[in-house]
Amino acid sequence: MSSVAEVKKQAEQKMQKAIEALKSDLGKVRTGRAHTGLLDHIMVDYYGSLVPINQVANVTLVDARTIGVTPWEKKMLPVVEKAIRESDLGLNPASQGDMIRVPMPPLTEERRRELIKVVKHEGETAKVAVRNARRDANNTLKEMVKDKEISEDEARRAEDEVQKLTDRFVAEIDKLLNAKEADLLAI
Repeated sequence: MSSVAEVKKQAEQKMQKAIEALKSDLGKVRTGRAHTGLLDHIMVDYYGSLVPINQVANVTLVDARTIGVTPWEKKMLPVVEKAIRESDLGLNPASQGDMIRVPMPPLTEERRRELIKVVKHEGETAKVAVRNARRDANNTLKEMVKDKEISEDEARRAEDEVQKLTDRFVAEIDKLLNAKEADLLAI
């Protein structure tokens, strides 16, 4: 038997997870500025095992538009460079001594519009996840009324609170999307 408080807590945790996933996804959508997290999901072939780039190289910011990648082993240089070039980020790395410079290409207007579509899609996905959490919570509450664990009044109050949670998280998603959109449109 679960309590009303547990139902609300579970819904809130699921909604929070949707926000975290959205933040992570938005972090991968690049603006014109360089940031080291951009390369986090790139996997490098390290002696037959695929490992994240930050486990074989030091990833730093050279300047606002350039990421520097310094592999810890000299012979990993071409492997790391190839992994960056073949990633889905459309980057063009260049070796310079024992460092790979990864310049951020400027965003074209068309590319910005595409990225905004991607961002809106990510936001919609997060909103669906939040609404699913609300639906699950409300279904659980209805079950609890049916099983006479709580009264209809308690269920109604709880549903109102779950709706307030939903509204709060949807507003937070909109805020994240607007910030990312402004970021993409800033030149």
